[in-house]
Amino acid sequence: MYNLTIAELAKGLRAGEFSSVELTQTYLQRIHQHSELNAYVTVTDELALQQAQAADAKLASGDASLLTGIPIAQKDIFCTLGVKTTCGSKMLDNFIAPYNATVVDKLNQAGVVMLGKVNMDEFAMGSSNETSYYGPTKNPWNTNTVPGGSSGGSATAVAARLAVCATGTDTGGSIRQPAALCGITGLKPTYGRVSRYGMIAYASSLDQGGPMTRSAEDAAILLQAMAGFDEKDSTSVDQPVPNYLADLNKPLAGLKIGLPKEFFTADLNSDMVATLEAGINHYRQLGAEVKEISMPTLKMAIPAYYVIAPAECSANLSRFDGVRFGYRCENPADLADLYTRSRGEAFGKEVKRRILMGTYALSAGYYDAYYIKAQKIRRLISDDFKNALAEVDVIMGPVTPTPAFGIGEKLANPIEMYLSDIYTIAINLAGLPAMSIPAGFINGLPVGLQIIGNYFDEARLLNVAHQYQQVTGWHQQVPKGFE
Repeated sequence: MYNLTIAELAKGLRAGEFSSVELTQTYLQRIHQHSELNAYVTVTDELALQQAQAADAKLASGDASLLTGIPIAQKDIFCTLGVKTTCGSKMLDNFIAPYNATVVDKLNQAGVVMLGKVNMDEFAMGSSNETSYYGPTKNPWNTNTVPGGSSGGSATAVAARLAVCATGTDTGGSIRQPAALCGITGLKPTYGRVSRYGMIAYASSLDQGGPMTRSAEDAAILLQAMAGFDEKDSTSVDQPVPNYLADLNKPLAGLKIGLPKEFFTADLNSDMVATLEAGINHYRQLGAEVKEISMPTLKMAIPAYYVIAPAECSANLSRFDGVRFGYRCENPADLADLYTRSRGEAFGKEVKRRILMGTYALSAGYYDAYYIKAQKIRRLISDDFKNALAEVDVIMGPVTPTPAFGIGEKLANPIEMYLSDIYTIAINLAGLPAMSIPAGFINGLPVGLQIIGNYFDEARLLNVAHQYQQVTGWHQQVPKGFE
């Protein structure tokens, strides 16, 4: 059962081949069996079985959606009523959420079964899932390597068959990068397509939740339930949600694909280039036209992002002060001591680094020189994408510079770690939708192909990804030992 997709499980549940309780028990058993991967922070065994029983009742009554009874892992950044929500931080190790995030509510209404909360980089700050207070998650393809971050727990859980699907969040590549390194499908929707209410903020103008699944078809099913306007979220866009499954089988003849020359430079590993070119050739065979395009501002994405995102994080994380919720130091001498020690003891190194970077960029003497200039660069990057997408239907390129790297390999060099997201960050600055799909292997480790689309054109991305997955089998591969 655990090797079936959402679409296949939905058919099996409807046909009575197995129950949601049986399916949930199978997944819970696998989660405990493979605890060495450190994918889960909290496993909600009792809640999951209660939800599975309710799902079976709905299935029996005929009042079921495609997701009714489907086991899912929630990234531990989404608030879940009555269940610990940690954001991978000591700061929230004791925090029991008093409400559900909108995404959680929407998925619950669709009938999913929550298996638990999965590990992540602390407050979503990281590219390797090594900054978590609960320790690093391991990549099931090679447990000595990272799964990527910040949604590394989500990617590992789906790849190792510890959940059929998972939620993730993407601020600078945190859905696509771990999806690529773990050989699964990950979609970052257009900014504003999925509600951010109850999704603990890192950088408010960049964060976006999305689905992490095995296939594009499954991503379409999950996004259908997650997407939509939310009046509780001031950044939510009131835009109709199309039927994402409707055009999955649309032929790709005449599709125009752009390849930015700035993505395919000498800095990109030659094996990566060969693997990606093989993937793009499949699109040529499917009838697509491929052309080189130029986007000169892409090289400015990393410096712009690492001013804007830390600036927003320094503001968002000011609420964690030891007073209202979360970690509180023992026996504070006064209010200043309470603030200082609570934050100093509970935040990890990477979070502190980004808070300090952001506070510096926002300070009176440097606001114009850094923050305002970064926002101007952001507009130039958005314009570059706008011009490119006037010429082509989608843009393709790498997700990461290399396959998964070793645990501990880049921890001592933050700049090298930041460069792991060099191909994904610009898309967040522009607010565009993008996804990663499995495109092959290098030395036994998965490689992802990135597809970038126009605003609110997730349906086209899903169609482009699905057609590729009809003629390739990379998304069906299972890590050895987790079959």
